[in-house]
Amino acid sequence: MDTSIIDIQRDILIKALKRTTQGEWKVVILDETSRKLVYNVVKEDDILNENVANIEQIEHRRPTNRDMDAVYILSPQPHIVECVMADLGHRRYRSSSLIWTSFLNTEQRRIFGSSKAAQEQIAGFEELCIDFFPRESHLLTFRDPWSFPILYHPACNPLVRDHMLDLAQKNPMHEANVLCSLLARFVQDELDAYAQHHTDYPPHVNRPRGTLIIADRSMDLTSPILHEFSYQAMVHDLLPIKEGDKVMFKTTVDQGADGELEKDVEIGEKDKLWVENRHRHMLHTIEKLEGDFKRFMEENGHFANNGGGANSLNAIKDMLAGLPQFRELKDAYSLHLTMAQECMNIFQHNKLADIVSVEQSLATGLGDDYRKPKNLADQVVRLLDDESITSTDRLRLIILYILYRDGLIPADIHRLLSHAHLPSQDNEVIQNLELLGARIHKPLKDNKPAKQSIFPPKPPPPPTNGPEILGSRYQPSLKALLDEHGKGSLDQQSFPFTKPQLDDTGGPTGPDALSKASLRSAKPTWASGKASSSVPRQRVIIFLAGGATYSESRACYEVSQSSPRDVYLATSHMLTPGLFLKQVGDLSRERRKLNIPAEQPKPTAPAHLFEKEAPRKVDPPSNELKAVALGSNNSDRGKGSSFDSGRLSSNPPDRKPEKPKKDKDKDPDKKKKRFFSSKK
Repeated sequence: MDTSIIDIQRDILIKALKRTTQGEWKVVILDETSRKLVYNVVKEDDILNENVANIEQIEHRRPTNRDMDAVYILSPQPHIVECVMADLGHRRYRSSSLIWTSFLNTEQRRIFGSSKAAQEQIAGFEELCIDFFPRESHLLTFRDPWSFPILYHPACNPLVRDHMLDLAQKNPMHEANVLCSLLARFVQDELDAYAQHHTDYPPHVNRPRGTLIIADRSMDLTSPILHEFSYQAMVHDLLPIKEGDKVMFKTTVDQGADGELEKDVEIGEKDKLWVENRHRHMLHTIEKLEGDFKRFMEENGHFANNGGGANSLNAIKDMLAGLPQFRELKDAYSLHLTMAQECMNIFQHNKLADIVSVEQSLATGLGDDYRKPKNLADQVVRLLDDESITSTDRLRLIILYILYRDGLIPADIHRLLSHAHLPSQDNEVIQNLELLGARIHKPLKDNKPAKQSIFPPKPPPPPTNGPEILGSRYQPSLKALLDEHGKGSLDQQSFPFTKPQLDDTGGPTGPDALSKASLRSAKPTWASGKASSSVPRQRVIIFLAGGATYSESRACYEVSQSSPRDVYLATSHMLTPGLFLKQVGDLSRERRKLNIPAEQPKPTAPAHLFEKEAPRKVDPPSNELKAVALGSNNSDRGKGSSFDSGRLSSNPPDRKPEKPKKDKDKDPDKKKKRFFSSKK
């Protein structure tokens, strides 16, 4: 389809390593943060294959190796700079090349620039803009769920500006309606500063100019709450998925066999079945899995169970258990059939079919027939009475109903919560949505017109003979945004440019094009028609502050497949409905109880890095050597002793000691290079 952001970051890292090693053996030094970043896209063998003798971690105890050059790949954190200076002070390696995952600040540059040890030992200095974690080919995150409370918690005002400046490299007021404007300005300032000191930026390529669109979670409060029935979104919503350096799911391997065991299985880009099916509707995913397996059984009929066919997920799983010859295929199908079956069990037990029908009407304002729905309040109350509906699903229903009504009188909200038997903490979740721009309360007599969406409603689909696919009426606001941007009709009041639009000659189109706020940073140049397959595709990056949903990720893939663009979604972290409700609820907690990392004690360099190196112990001569020295005859005293082959021998007395060879690496002209200007 296009270029994977995983491949882009991997190529940047490997090329930087090649430039530094230049075919000579080196040792690579990582820190705890850069190790996670590097190993997210690069295998250890890929690094070792680039003439790397060993990979070490800078915070750990390491032996001194003055016969080896070192390549540091580090994150520009203050304590990591201290670690590097400690290594240089001890001359731990022969020379050092520093590769940073993002820009150093002015103070950090000054530390290196004023250090004699740094000037003498640093052989290379490079800054890469790779301080992010590609999760999928078109999805990257900063693995920073703390971004949400910093941006939206009322007590976190002092943290907002520094946090957004940090986001930009990678007004104390921070209401949702100004977040994007501030962040976009910071991003534009960083781009301008970078271009000022890098004359080759932007590079001259035949690719259409890229577009960066900056939005935040307040743009769409419905997507994180709705039940989404694409395979990926449903799995993350309903199943106990573990999120960490990797996405893991605990499953039972060889179920029913003697060697049955539970283990965590990674779900990611290496899993072809996952990549192929993750954006399909669950109904289509199950059909595809069953169809592929039946086709496999037809092609390998001698493994089939003569007692019956594969007409259900459980039957297929039982048949897979009898195929030890196809272990890898069996494990992959077993994993996804298990996840699909568990999702469908929850779907039926929690009556999600009934819930979703009402949810879609609340989210779109349209019924199944794409007309204004009737008796929605009665339908919501009826579902709140159903004991099969979980408390979380009841809360989601109430929130969607409040958003649909653009607010309720406080008494009605209280009645709904009481009717649903929900605790008082859930009321805090509802009230905190106001911090994201939602209207929760309104007076009994409200003459204020209903809030209009900045995107036109989705038109009804053409009539079909088959039934409507469950949960397909609503589309995320991000999908509508991309569609409008593709047609060149994106509302410039809501999404103004950061700089004047340019015409084909590179000149501004007029003074009115200069925006006072900033949400995007390029003119859409591809809307004139379909691009040729030989022309590089335009790249569109959507940054969604405050977290993104899997339905929004799916929308980016769909636009990439249907248009001559590569659309990438970047965000602080991925949201599931459960995580979103928890983070919204936390907005009313005391700030000190949030344990925000930015307010915790800063890490420091380990003390052992500053310890003086112990002198090397010289072993006393062995008894054999003592015997040799004492057993020398008098005629040999005062002369160099010589021994037969296999024994120690000293230089003959008439041989002059060899002059030490000059170390080519000590050429002062090569060493005294300055890499530490204050420029970015």
